[in-house]
Amino acid sequence: MAQTKAHRKKRQVATFIVLMVLWEAGSESIQYSVLEETESGTFVANLTKDLGLRMGELAARGAQIVFKGNRQYLQLDPHTYDLLLNEKLDREELCGSSEPCVLPFQVLLENPLKFFRAALQVRDINDHAPKFPAGEMLLKISEITTPGKIFPLKMAQDLDAGSNSLQSYTISSNSHFHVLTRNRSDGRKYPELVLDKALDREEKPELRLTLTALDGGSPPRSGTTEIQIQVLDINDNAPEFTQELYEAQVPENDPLGSLVITVSARDLDAGSFGEVSYALFQVDDVNQHFEINAITGEIRLRKTLDFEEFQSYHVDVEATDGGGLSGKCSIIIKVLDVNDNAPELTVSSLNSPIPENLPEMIVAVFSVSDADSGHNQQVICSIDDNLPFLLRPSVENFYTLVTEGALDRESQAEYNITITVTDLGTPRLKTQHNITVLVSDVNDNAPAFTQTSYTLFVRENNSPALHIGSVSATDRDAGANAQVTYSLLPPQDPQLPLASLVSINADNGQLFALRALDYEALRVLEFGVGAVDRGSPALSSQALVRVLVLDANDNSPFVLYPLQNGSAACTELVPRAAEPGYLVSKVVAVDGDSGQNAWLSYQLLKATEPGLFSVWAHNGEVRTARLLSERDAAKHRLLVLVKDNGEPPLSASVTLHVLLVDGFSQPYLPLPEAAADAAQADPLTVYLVIALASVSSLFLFSVLAFIAVRLCRRNRASWVGGCSVPEGHFPGHLVDVSGTGTLSQSYQYEVCLMGDSGTSEFKFLKPILPYFPPQGIGREMEENPTLPNSFPFG
Repeated sequence: MAQTKAHRKKRQVATFIVLMVLWEAGSESIQYSVLEETESGTFVANLTKDLGLRMGELAARGAQIVFKGNRQYLQLDPHTYDLLLNEKLDREELCGSSEPCVLPFQVLLENPLKFFRAALQVRDINDHAPKFPAGEMLLKISEITTPGKIFPLKMAQDLDAGSNSLQSYTISSNSHFHVLTRNRSDGRKYPELVLDKALDREEKPELRLTLTALDGGSPPRSGTTEIQIQVLDINDNAPEFTQELYEAQVPENDPLGSLVITVSARDLDAGSFGEVSYALFQVDDVNQHFEINAITGEIRLRKTLDFEEFQSYHVDVEATDGGGLSGKCSIIIKVLDVNDNAPELTVSSLNSPIPENLPEMIVAVFSVSDADSGHNQQVICSIDDNLPFLLRPSVENFYTLVTEGALDRESQAEYNITITVTDLGTPRLKTQHNITVLVSDVNDNAPAFTQTSYTLFVRENNSPALHIGSVSATDRDAGANAQVTYSLLPPQDPQLPLASLVSINADNGQLFALRALDYEALRVLEFGVGAVDRGSPALSSQALVRVLVLDANDNSPFVLYPLQNGSAACTELVPRAAEPGYLVSKVVAVDGDSGQNAWLSYQLLKATEPGLFSVWAHNGEVRTARLLSERDAAKHRLLVLVKDNGEPPLSASVTLHVLLVDGFSQPYLPLPEAAADAAQADPLTVYLVIALASVSSLFLFSVLAFIAVRLCRRNRASWVGGCSVPEGHFPGHLVDVSGTGTLSQSYQYEVCLMGDSGTSEFKFLKPILPYFPPQGIGREMEENPTLPNSFPFG
């Protein structure tokens, strides 16, 4: 708690202490002067030279002229920065009767903050003539009045000051009176009429004189009034006051009708000549605040007093008896100050908005004042503790509101600052002034993507210019600094034609596929996108975009075996003694798609004799469904359908030829259909194929014969369908063929050559099955280890 109070004391500024120190420490004030009523725009001074600054420094540092009360009596030339008169000045309006008439001001410079004290003196010109309150005065003088008697007269008023103010009075030429010019306590001059020669009512009962008031101007101005003197019959004594000068004190907040003072005069005459009545001697704008009781002499308040307007009043009271003789006294009424004025705050300069990120920026320049006096005039100025601002006192009750440190618009873009000014009177009065300060944006934040990486999905075979997704970046700045432009970054692989694949909308970050994508050619597309704001300097950021191409079922299954190229196909030989489930062949196919689009299933679509053969749905193996008999036809044609699992499903078909043989003793003959197809082939193609096959066959015959002899010596071989297959165990589980066409290790390759057609096929994925032929056939194999149309291929 104690620390909080101490902190608040640091934030508060006591004017009556700090300003005295600054006044003594500050540089001497620069004085300028102009005549009142000078035309606006008149040159006053070369401010750059007077302040000892470089040419152009006033403009660079944002010079300002600050007067108290937010009045701008002077201005800076926008080109030369000379000091010019901003308006025609009236000294009497600005300062009244005070002399000299000095208007203090300050020259405020920024970056760094500095004040120069200066003052403008408005010199008086003789633009007012003396003026009497009335055009005629009446004096009643007894004929027995002795010479030397003084009679006070009402004074004239001149609004000018100094030598141009009222200086003297004169009276028209006469043999009875002369006039004297006297100085009053407040500095004003008043006339007194002196009797030089005794009056004789029978000789001249009335006199008329002209009183002239003269000022000290060049040429002098004057004002006149007429004095009417009535000579009275014998009245021995004039009224006399008990005091020639009375003094009284009145608090300024006394109510109307309050008694100020009571004056008293007596007259030694008897009867009506001894009866005294009281009246204010001269009623003008100054002493009209008071009224007097003509009988009792009580002076009371007629109008409210204001210490800040007049601190004292000089009132003259006249006492007149029944014979017309009078006497005069003076009263000095001092007004006592009470704390009835709250402090006033006047903002001379306000900078809003102010840029962020700059410390000690000048936000406002203001002045504080209190119309009271003494202790009631001393003030304390403060702001809230939780704001990043400081109050710095200058001279002559001026303050600057500056930022304590760099502001951050993104944290807070607007501040409401309450400046509290409290006086030290009793009771304490305070004034609060609210200032709204906006923080302008500086481009100090780069755009930030909502994600560091984006994953988008697009199905292959898309339509061109398809919207595939969006990226988004936000910028915490404002205005143009927050406007983001998107672009594609150059790909790391210079061979990637990114610009022809995708595009981005520069305004909203929408991504488009410019052409149809092919999953089989491009499965993943990675590239960078950039976001740059429009600030100065421009700031940017980037994010990674990964486009995953989803597979569509756009590839039909492709049959690898048996080959279907329009020429004679390999015929599968099946012994009639084969058991049910005997493996006849295997249809091998692949699908260029992926996932479930590449899952293949096999189906026997058509057969020469239904029910004799079956196709396993998962691996395409063609097996016998029952025991074979002599009644079964020797030649069979099977149509196998291969179908993927896509939506919609795609399929392919393959024709398989099967020949039933008795113990493999029948020679292998091609099917008529195959021969017919071969005959219809292009003769040139056939010749080329025969030529190539002949050359290749000579080499392959030699190599394969050598390999066959070696293998037959080592292992007994089982001959199925005219092809040589090593013995081996075949696993019972299904074989999965991936979308890439990779084959299981449970299969090996074999070559089937067609002896009569001159063509050959490359056949693979033949399962390894154990087979034990009859004994006779086994001996036949030993005698003829090599069949014409079958060569083992390791």
